Amino acid sequence: MSLLVVTSPHAHGPLSTAQVMRTVLMATLPGVMALTWYFGPGVLVNIVFGGLVALLCEALALRLRGQPIQPFLRDYSALVTSTLLCIALPPYAPWWLVFIGVASAILVAKHLYGGLGYNPFNPAMVGYVVLLISFPLQMTQWAPPRLLTDATPGLLEAFQRLWGAGSFDAVTMATPLDLLRQNSGRELADLYATTPQFGLFGGVGWEVVNLAFLAGGLWLLYRKVFTWHAPVAMLLALACCAALFYDEGSSASGGSPFFHLLSGATMFGAFFIITDPVSSAVSNRGRLIFGALIGILIYTIRVRGNYPDAVAFAVLIANFAAPFIDNYTQPRVYGHAKEGDS
Repeated sequence: MSLLVVTSPHAHGPLSTAQVMRTVLMATLPGVMALTWYFGPGVLVNIVFGGLVALLCEALALRLRGQPIQPFLRDYSALVTSTLLCIALPPYAPWWLVFIGVASAILVAKHLYGGLGYNPFNPAMVGYVVLLISFPLQMTQWAPPRLLTDATPGLLEAFQRLWGAGSFDAVTMATPLDLLRQNSGRELADLYATTPQFGLFGGVGWEVVNLAFLAGGLWLLYRKVFTWHAPVAMLLALACCAALFYDEGSSASGGSPFFHLLSGATMFGAFFIITDPVSSAVSNRGRLIFGALIGILIYTIRVRGNYPDAVAFAVLIANFAAPFIDNYTQPRVYGHAKEGDS
């Protein structure tokens, strides 16, 4: 009897690529609704405009490569990439910021390496890092959550801001991760008591946003779109690092485990970014190592680095390491002894 040996990743079950992508888009809805409620409709405007840019870039790249356009546009992969990137962008970002980020993700991070299934790095995170390094000021202009302001822009104002007709710089506010990273003299209890951005554990609004993305991620697990190994390993590693170095809230504290789990893009990254089957490790054991590495890197960069929300950098560094992890975690082929066994 001969056995067919194939390589990962595998698609388990009857789901096609288009069905998987549609399922991922649906799973983002709770998080997108929470972001829209707390930070206004700029999130939706970013997603719609970014989706149009992604489809145009996808069609252009396919035409230049001599590939059929319609089948690839219908697999929703370009829309998933642009949606994930636009979720991570500040609301009310100018059109050129969204355009550059999406174009970098689709044309450079995806098609430059051969298209869907060949990209060694997560395309959405490549686009995000390009923007963060090139335009740090625009990438840190987050609007304050609804509970802390009466000036949340409406849908018309969001479209005006997209095209540069208006400016909401006066109502931008530092995120809790920014505030904690820049804290130099106050204990955490005092920081929480005197700074309105902080909620019970994380930031006002950010706690609900993270729980919403957690709900969407659990639904994806239920649908068996990916396995639990990478998300659980990342969250456990991040929580363990925070617990290990938490000093009960001194001025030098890096924050509690709950703060790191419910702030920034933690749950979004755990369930929607690191689970990309192309740029992550392929075996279950490899995914555990991959996820744990990302969790450790997120905590390290948040506490010691210059970028408070470190999900994108941590993911790209782990993408570099994924082939190395795969090399040492590939399962033994049935009927073959382990190397070194007699």
